[in-house]
Amino acid sequence: MEDIYEIKKYQPSQKLLWDSFVKEAKNATFLFQRDFMDYHSDRFTDHSLLIYKNEKLVAVLPANISGSELHSHQGLSYGGLILCKKAPFEETLQVFKNLLNFLKDAGIEVLKLKLLPKIYHQLPSDEIDYLLFLVIASLTRRDFTSCVFNENPLKIASSNRLRGIKKGVKNELKVSEEVNFKPFWSKVLEPNLKQIHNQKPVHSLEEIELLQSRFPKHIKQFNVYKNEEIVAGATIFETVTVAHAQYISANEMGRQMGGLDFLFNYLLKHFSEKKYFDFGISNEAQGMKVNKGLLHWKESFGGRSIVHDFYEIKTENHKLLNDIFI
Repeated sequence: MEDIYEIKKYQPSQKLLWDSFVKEAKNATFLFQRDFMDYHSDRFTDHSLLIYKNEKLVAVLPANISGSELHSHQGLSYGGLILCKKAPFEETLQVFKNLLNFLKDAGIEVLKLKLLPKIYHQLPSDEIDYLLFLVIASLTRRDFTSCVFNENPLKIASSNRLRGIKKGVKNELKVSEEVNFKPFWSKVLEPNLKQIHNQKPVHSLEEIELLQSRFPKHIKQFNVYKNEEIVAGATIFETVTVAHAQYISANEMGRQMGGLDFLFNYLLKHFSEKKYFDFGISNEAQGMKVNKGLLHWKESFGGRSIVHDFYEIKTENHKLLNDIFI
């Protein structure tokens, strides 16, 4: 009997079903839960999809639509096709093939995927990478992120980092984990971004407070103080396998006192039981440029690079997935 695949657009009434699937998937994080995805629903036209096999949910695609293109949700750092833990390759092939065919029939000519970096996978999940090769997907952007592999960490050998850590100790800096994001946002992060880049954080203070209230076990704030004055901080997004530094910043006093070196020496120890510590990307200009100073700082803590890939797929190429088995 031939399997029947069906694809449906996500509806708010399916929130519990969606979230339950994401929590059990092999290649998903809390960013794919609806309470995270929907906080900025006014900025994107959500077009997330649920894929069923014989009436059982086997995959979901967090997405938004723009004209004749469907995007891995542009409000998220990463995305791609989210798969259940038991999905074998042939089922994933049929899911992807049916997805492309469904999109083509709906008048969507291009699917743009930004893949979940592999450090976030809970099980091997490279089926999509192979299928992208088969459908002649175009690699449109490649960022790289610096991460520490905690099962085999490199020792901090940089004299600059060791000197910075000693400065922090000498200046009697203290690290505090907090639920109040306002000191860091208003006194460090926002002023720094305004002064250096003339930009604002991706998340406003109100948005990060909302998200933290929804995901208190996953979103954490660590601040550095000289006496009672905040001098540096980092916002951590914690998943099953990774502690990711979402925001990193220090004010002038913090820079002079070794605030960030002191803080990240602390954080690497604090999150040493995670498989990876992710410092985030050092790219600019859509991946074409590298912030050399930022990269060197991350690498001096033992961070080494993995890529974060963006692909563009013509939906008409679903036919290239026919007859691949011998």
